Amino acid sequence: MSNSASMAVAIAAHRFGLGEASLDSVGADPQQWLAAQIGPADAPLGDALLNTAQALAFVAAEREERRAARNPPAAMTSAMTPEQAAAQAVGARYREVSFADARSRLLTAATTTRPFAERLHWFWANHFTVSLVKGSARGLVGAFERDAIRPNIAGSFEQLLLASTTHPAMLRYLDNFQSAGPNSPIVGRAAKRAARMDESPRLTGLNENLAREVLELHTLGAESARVGNHASPVYTQADVIQFARVLTGWRVGYQDTDPARNFDPAWHEPGSKTLLGKTYPQGPDALRMVLHDLALHPATARFVATKLARHFVADDPPPALVERLAAAWLRSGAQLAPVYRELIASPEAWNPQPLKLKTPEEFVISSVRMLKLGPRVFDRGDAKSAAPLIAGIATLGQRPQAAPSPAGWSDRAEDWLGPDAVWKRVEWSTRTASRLGTSIDARALAAQSLGPLLSVDTQTQLDRAADGPQALALLLMAPEFQRR
Repeated sequence: MSNSASMAVAIAAHRFGLGEASLDSVGADPQQWLAAQIGPADAPLGDALLNTAQALAFVAAEREERRAARNPPAAMTSAMTPEQAAAQAVGARYREVSFADARSRLLTAATTTRPFAERLHWFWANHFTVSLVKGSARGLVGAFERDAIRPNIAGSFEQLLLASTTHPAMLRYLDNFQSAGPNSPIVGRAAKRAARMDESPRLTGLNENLAREVLELHTLGAESARVGNHASPVYTQADVIQFARVLTGWRVGYQDTDPARNFDPAWHEPGSKTLLGKTYPQGPDALRMVLHDLALHPATARFVATKLARHFVADDPPPALVERLAAAWLRSGAQLAPVYRELIASPEAWNPQPLKLKTPEEFVISSVRMLKLGPRVFDRGDAKSAAPLIAGIATLGQRPQAAPSPAGWSDRAEDWLGPDAVWKRVEWSTRTASRLGTSIDARALAAQSLGPLLSVDTQTQLDRAADGPQALALLLMAPEFQRR
């Protein structure tokens, strides 16, 4: 195999995939290896995983338990108040669900034979962020990734957008389950009841969070709302308000475990709505119409194409690559598979210079894959065996499934390269190497895993290492491994 062909194999494994212990797993045709992985993501691995219906039932049960604790039997006595005891029990069970979700996400990524598909799942789960940091999403994040994202990563963007927007986790995370049309029946009834009681109504009306984030983060992009980036803004605050009115009624009750019944007409704003220059009817079908038009919009094509190119190629992606990805998007009617094929066929994507810095989660999982630790980390018979791995990623600054905002985790190196962040990577690498370095030949592993990506300087440092642990620590912190 020529040096250029060998380099392409290494790039496929590390830039498009999640790292490999041996480049032999890629085979002689790296583009074919990647193309064969285009499709729905793997079924998630792990135990005690809840689907969406089960997660909603779990949330409903916890809510009822809290409600019962607020009205305890009169004879109950305890050092802890019923509310405190219930909160403690509920918190423990939520932690168990969250742990099972995080373990499943990492186990699947660490052991999959389709790492390109898994990386695409990570990309879209971050694009359509639902995070544990918000209490209303607790218990639902894993189900969201499994039911809304994994099956839809290689179909139409419209279907992926619809599945994520209407999933109970998203409706709760971005507060749409509390959004009521100002002229909806539920608000009218609340106003009459408040008038009889001489108090302020409890329902305050429209919530714009989901509408704003779908436009700003999921489809058109924030730049589309700014004067100067286009002849005129693609969308305005008026469009956000109109879209929020379309979204009224899309909510989820604690007891309703059927996502198809997430629309409640009593909360919906009556009448037609006009946004982006087009008028939509009242009712649940309007949302599907709006999402269809957003998926096919040229601004959406460019925005998502830029994010894909940034994720896989460079923090500041080549404009020509973005143009070709956006063109493939529009040409195919927002089908994702043709966009992925355009990406892996683009010469810019195969630049031998590694320009992307691994996020903490990518760094740890690629380390696990390179060191073949999957069975040892996840399958020791201890239900909490993955806890150190999850805690380690969190210590590095990226707690799994807990992005700090709806914008998700940053995909730029500058946000992960602060002095403290780099030092924590050094500490993690050193601890890992001290446990495993005596049984692993880091020099041989570097050649097998990195191949032609391994620089002469790094090879020299590995050769000069005092012992196995030091050599492994140097490999984990090598620029060729930290970047992809």
